[in-house]
Amino acid sequence: MGGYGFYIFAAAIVIAIGWAITLYNRLVAAKQRVSEGWSGVDVQLRRRSNLIPNLVDTVKGYMEHERSTLEKITELRQQSANAESKRDDAERAQAEGMLSGSLLHLFAVAENYPDLKANQTFQDLQENLAEIEEQIQLARRYFNGAVRDNNILVETVPSNIVAKLFSFTTAAYFEVEDASERAVPKIEFGSKK
Repeated sequence: MGGYGFYIFAAAIVIAIGWAITLYNRLVAAKQRVSEGWSGVDVQLRRRSNLIPNLVDTVKGYMEHERSTLEKITELRQQSANAESKRDDAERAQAEGMLSGSLLHLFAVAENYPDLKANQTFQDLQENLAEIEEQIQLARRYFNGAVRDNNILVETVPSNIVAKLFSFTTAAYFEVEDASERAVPKIEFGSKK
């Protein structure tokens, strides 16, 4: 019987190690999906950020009375860039949410400037921005789904044991704090000529 006890004990150790390795690999995969998701969001936010200077330059000549709106957009773009350089994803998400709201306001104000609405460059920028906003929304959904899956693994038994042993942590969702900014900006396009 003593020989069988050793084999049972050895088998239990092998099973426990296999179980821990499996959970560890699942945690690594979940963490990588979060990184991949943020990368997708980041790409779209950069596309939008690169588009903003052209938009502001196009609008400046038409909207002299709306200088504060343009300055706010430029300031929020800079806040986002600063948060990106500090690798503060939560701060960046907040700045990007406020930037979305400011862009929405810009396009609402642009409705009062028929010459601007008729400008082909402005129309092209509007279309590009609308496409980018849609891509940001899709990337944000993927990212938040990856965060959810990661957080479930990190916080539920038995994977939380392995997560704690190897310092896996929960990730923050990409959320907008202000409820009015949660909606994707709706951009109205003027008729093309």
